[in-house]
Amino acid sequence: MSELDQFIIFGLGSLGQHCVIALKEFRVKVIAIALTRPAEWEIPNLEDLLEQLLIGDYLEHRLLKQAQIEKCRAALLVTNNEKINLEIALAIRQINPYTRLVVRSGKTNLNLLLSEQLGNFIAFESTELPAQAFAIAALGTDILGIFNIDHQWLRVIKEKINLTHPWCNNYRINEINHRTRQIINYSSISNPVFQEFYQWKPEQIIREGDIIVYVEIADYFFSNQRQIINKKIENQKINPLFSYQKTWQKLQNKLQYFWQLSWQQQLRKVAVFCSIIVICLLIIGTFLFDNYYPETTLISAFYATAILLLGGYADLFGDFTEIPLIPWWLQLFALFLTLAGTAFIGVLYALLIEGLLYSKLEFMKPRPPLPKQDHVILIGLGKVGQQIAKFLQELKQPLLGVVINSNFDNFILPEIPLIQGKSTEIKKILTNLNMQKAKSIIISTDDEMLNLEIALMIKKINDQIPLVIRSTGQRLTQNLTHFLPESQVLSVHSIMAEAFAGAAFGENIISLFRLNNKTILVTEYHIEKADTLNGFLLVEIVYGYGVIPILYQHIHSCAIFMPSHDIRLTIGDRLIVLATIEGLKRVEIGEKSPKNWYLKVEKAKNSEAIFEGANIIVRIVGVSLNEARNLMNNLPNTLQIPLYENQGKRLVQLLHKVQVTANLYFQNLS
Repeated sequence: MSELDQFIIFGLGSLGQHCVIALKEFRVKVIAIALTRPAEWEIPNLEDLLEQLLIGDYLEHRLLKQAQIEKCRAALLVTNNEKINLEIALAIRQINPYTRLVVRSGKTNLNLLLSEQLGNFIAFESTELPAQAFAIAALGTDILGIFNIDHQWLRVIKEKINLTHPWCNNYRINEINHRTRQIINYSSISNPVFQEFYQWKPEQIIREGDIIVYVEIADYFFSNQRQIINKKIENQKINPLFSYQKTWQKLQNKLQYFWQLSWQQQLRKVAVFCSIIVICLLIIGTFLFDNYYPETTLISAFYATAILLLGGYADLFGDFTEIPLIPWWLQLFALFLTLAGTAFIGVLYALLIEGLLYSKLEFMKPRPPLPKQDHVILIGLGKVGQQIAKFLQELKQPLLGVVINSNFDNFILPEIPLIQGKSTEIKKILTNLNMQKAKSIIISTDDEMLNLEIALMIKKINDQIPLVIRSTGQRLTQNLTHFLPESQVLSVHSIMAEAFAGAAFGENIISLFRLNNKTILVTEYHIEKADTLNGFLLVEIVYGYGVIPILYQHIHSCAIFMPSHDIRLTIGDRLIVLATIEGLKRVEIGEKSPKNWYLKVEKAKNSEAIFEGANIIVRIVGVSLNEARNLMNNLPNTLQIPLYENQGKRLVQLLHKVQVTANLYFQNLS
């Protein structure tokens, strides 16, 4: 084992201990540094897995040297203190400018700046990725994952086939793969256990009762945009006369709405009348002064009327002496203008005060009413709960929040209905959640014992509703899974540790979801010269490492979703795959499954079949064109390059289409 296969973990809390387990899956050396020796290990015998355990100050230069930080491949900074994590990152970079830094931190802007300055640096918010797993688990058994790649939404669907399904008895498994859809997993009635990726027979016909898991492009935002565009096109097709009528009708509706709104808000209604009256008085006053006061002009009459409306009667008629040029009734009208203007200014002040108070007291707006059906109940709105709620809101999922034993800030998540109470009132709270019509319940408080108590009480009230329960400890998670088999018990730290471990090897973990009690990581690779993926066909990566490519991008080219398996990777290419932690491990160490199948070409119908057959062999197997031509020109003949079984079956099928007879045979050379 290389010295560079050494990893250092800073912090041995719950997340740190789970990171040790995840890294040991890769068979690497793990050194841990902790401030103090844990009084009780959350994971039994964990210390035996460590190459070395150092106790002391994380930032002590002597301790970093003792841990051989200059030789380590990656450092996982997972203490509970984000400030300390970032300080450790700066200290490590002074000693080793190349080691991979995987940091637990939620400071998004600071993380981006440090990534630019330090290089080979990635940071994760400790609640974001697990929150997605919780949210997806709550959406039901049909949706397993939703994630966004290059502004394109993809979702993972689990579908049980019934007799009315269009695939039933009509398609083979490999025939439902599409440029927007890729099979992930398959199980049948005869073999109900979910298999690893690609461990199924592609030629098997889909039957009733089969369960298929697939990933597909499902961009809700773009589809909404298309609907808007279609509506605009339909409106343009309407004849002009009808368009004018429709526009007039809309204007009438808006006026009617405004009128009704003003009746509901009396002050605004008065303001509208006041504005109309002020304008009328201004026009009338200007006209009267201009006509009955010979020494004035039109503009002077306008200004005089405006001064009177603003309360300036004393400025114009404040003397005790008689003004013979202005009739008495016009002076009385001027007094009326002043009184009316004063009243209207009072209304204006009231409107301004109302606006200020409304903006200051906006947080007092009532939350939305409780949903009636198909809602997700989220119990616990701490950091993890808030991330879950935001993700569900992004998916437009109706949501009901429940806060227990917490003074919840009303500025947080104002768009969701909320119920608050104490732990002593749980039974009363649960009766008000409309559980009978809810889609599922997520229990995500920070107190594991409270989560268990709530779960048991819910099961007593309604044992049919799906439950997603938050846990942290490994043993408690295992025991709860056994005790509540119908519920999904997810360990936040276990899920997060797998993402940290994957990122420690230089890969970018975009998202994750759960499948058959395993975490599936959405992982991004950038192909480099010494990479174990460099130079291989995607088909070799698919069957050799057991991963599922969902995006391929050649340098300076557009990204391709659900790429063909015939593509050969080169330096600079970008590849995004779905992989388990075991799949990532195999990629890391270059441990591909053996090829044990060989192709024997029996005959070709004519010269055209020979020509096309050679081209197909080049494309599927990746041999040179000369080798393929020599094979096809000397039939019967055997291709001396071993193949994967499903790769070979596809090759035989394609050759058959161009009238070349070939078959596969198994030969175990290991």
